[in-house]
Amino acid sequence: MTRSYDARPEATAAAKIADGDAVWHRMGDLGYFDARGRLWFAGRKAERVETASGPLFTDLVEGLAGSLLGEARCALVGVGERGRHRPVLVVEGREDPARAHELLGLLPVQHVLFHPRLPVDVRHNAKIHRLDLARWAATRLGPS
Repeated sequence: MTRSYDARPEATAAAKIADGDAVWHRMGDLGYFDARGRLWFAGRKAERVETASGPLFTDLVEGLAGSLLGEARCALVGVGERGRHRPVLVVEGREDPARAHELLGLLPVQHVLFHPRLPVDVRHNAKIHRLDLARWAATRLGPS
């Protein structure tokens, strides 16, 4: 790990934390410890959905959705202005109104959309491009 970013003092200040001779790197991940001391990963800070009633965290909502969906991949995205995001679950696969209705009743989302193939990082097929997907969802939903 580098101690600083080359010619990027703002990025260094945001991500590097001096601790004596050591340097910690802030990764941008979110999580919490439960009452038993276990660490739970909640998702990336940049990808959290900021609704008017509080934040929703990608990996927590997607984990629940995944238990309901089985094999289908999904992604939680926010559409609209940060702090007033509309939470949208995008499910990989063909349109399925009955499944969408079921998910709307069980998850803290306002919309369920279906996408033929979620956009992923070419290096890791599992890393979904949620910010690109949020832009796509916005074109499908229109203004609030």
